[in-house]
Amino acid sequence: MAKSGFVVGGIVGATVAILLFAFIVIPSENVGTPELITSNGHDTTILGDETSYTAKGNLNLVQLFEKSEAGVVKIGVQRGPDGPRDTPGMGSGFVYDNLGHIITNAHVVEGASKATVTFLDGTQYDAEIVGKDKFTDIAVIKVSEKPRLLHPLQMGDSSQLHVGEPVAAIGNPFGLSGSMTSGIVSQIGRLLPTQDSGFSIPDVIQTDAAINPGNSGGPLLNMKGEVIGINTAIQSMSGEFSGIGFAVPSNTALKIVPSLIEDGEYKHPWIGISGRDIDPELARVLDLKDAKGFIVITVVDGSPADKAGLKGMTETQMIDGKEYPANGDIILSVDDKEVRKISDILVHLQREKSVGDTMSLGILRDGEFMHISLELVERPDL
Repeated sequence: MAKSGFVVGGIVGATVAILLFAFIVIPSENVGTPELITSNGHDTTILGDETSYTAKGNLNLVQLFEKSEAGVVKIGVQRGPDGPRDTPGMGSGFVYDNLGHIITNAHVVEGASKATVTFLDGTQYDAEIVGKDKFTDIAVIKVSEKPRLLHPLQMGDSSQLHVGEPVAAIGNPFGLSGSMTSGIVSQIGRLLPTQDSGFSIPDVIQTDAAINPGNSGGPLLNMKGEVIGINTAIQSMSGEFSGIGFAVPSNTALKIVPSLIEDGEYKHPWIGISGRDIDPELARVLDLKDAKGFIVITVVDGSPADKAGLKGMTETQMIDGKEYPANGDIILSVDDKEVRKISDILVHLQREKSVGDTMSLGILRDGEFMHISLELVERPDL
């Protein structure tokens, strides 16, 4: 499968801007701007100011911080075998329950030989890595310590977010414990390519709340003090803050985390196709009325799509020196929900489907609309 695109749920989409995933601070004297990051970088609200978002039950920033800070932790990791050559790193996390489970990013604990958790009062405890899911960049670690130190944060409903809604991020940027920044929800439903998995994270929250290296795994909070996202990445062409940050939505975490606690992993449903969105240019080439849908370019042998009889591209055509697909099934709906682009399919898979479920695709084939049903299987580790 082409490396130039990104695959999510078994589907290739167009490459977007550069995304930086160095979300861990390495405490070293010669650390410059990391090539990969988890963050943003500017305040949009002065600490303590009342926001203009006046829904009932909302807190001001001072109240929000006081309510939430005890539930946010610093996570230190040691990478490699024990010894002087170990590479230390740092990230953030937050308490999920009274059993000692803590949510963070998978990349924060990736390759860690040791993890420690530092609570608000400065006490440190060793942590066990319970489970991680690189496809959504979510991990769960656990400390078995005094219940008085555990202050679980309440999980909110990310499906209720609105663009423009104020949010705040708490974490440990550059190792500075208990830092809070604020901003707004810039957009929802983004598609975020992951660093190593070959797939992408759907339904991601975009925010301009300032996040920096070391914030990875920390909570993105609404003004009620509920966790509505897990801070995970920034988009930048240089590694510098550009006002575009991303968080994995809380509803994704609520679906993934119980499986990580129970089984140490989460099995993602998979279709087994690659292709591209129908844009206005391709719609004209294919003589389509509307520029919407997803055209199948390839079908993975033995995949659910292959077994269901989905057909990929077999012919191309050259127009003005550019190559375009000349055929291939065009997906227009999934379980009777309209598909405008690949993210609609992936969000539906993430929110509504599990391995073993049946899914109905509405497709256009050679000018005729039809439905194809397939049974979802576990996503392979590409």
